[in-house]
Amino acid sequence: QEEAQRLGRLLRPKKSGQGARFYAVVARDTLDQDYAAHRQRFLAEQGYAYRIVDADAVLSGDDI
Repeated sequence: QEEAQRLGRLLRPKKSGQGARFYAVVARDTLDQDYAAHRQRFLAEQGYAYRIVDADAVLSGDDI
């Protein structure tokens, strides 16, 4: 619940009209991956756009 509140504050529209971004780095086959899946469902239910980017794409600059 605390994380949900924190994300809500971080992603709230700013006075300047700019959007906010939230990044999470998650390793495969870890407990954190389960937490990230729950976070993804929560954000999607709240209407936030969510996308998963593979590390190879980030490192190559293809999908930032």
